[in-house]
Amino acid sequence: MIGELLFFLVLGIGGLAAVEEVERKVKQPNIVMMVSDDLGWADMPWHDSLAIAPTLTGLADSGIILERHYVQPICSPTRSALMTGKYPSRLGLNHGTINAGEPYGLGVDEKIIANYLKDLGYATHLSGKWHLGYCSWALTPTQRGFDTSFGYYNGKETYFSKISAKYFDFRLDRLGDDGNTT
Repeated sequence: MIGELLFFLVLGIGGLAAVEEVERKVKQPNIVMMVSDDLGWADMPWHDSLAIAPTLTGLADSGIILERHYVQPICSPTRSALMTGKYPSRLGLNHGTINAGEPYGLGVDEKIIANYLKDLGYATHLSGKWHLGYCSWALTPTQRGFDTSFGYYNGKETYFSKISAKYFDFRLDRLGDDGNTT
């Protein structure tokens, strides 16, 4: 736990009354990381006044905009790099997206950003598209460090029907007290 110990010397009429140890908690900042696929430079309101998005602009004004970084041209390689901090070629995920039903995903031995944040005492939640594999529960978000996951395991889904590759793909997963996904 982050904190610093403060020692208070309490003096009473009869001399030294007690020494009390108090831990002061330091509040951690909230972290909201947003990733958006297939945007052009001028699609953001801070680059083009014709793009109107007041909520997004407010979030950007009160946070940090990271926009001068290399990304991959497709989903799974970009997400794997963002989650691990490694080049997709080092992860074996640089050749394309992980499609529905494919028997692989981001290796379970890779520590991802959710794990690092959990180590620092954060609650972690994923909302949106995972697209890093799901052929076994070990590859899914709640088994990779996220407390909850709300959204899609695949890509190319329609947001109204929630269909991807002819199958319904919309999930609300929670990590149970026993470590299993519910």
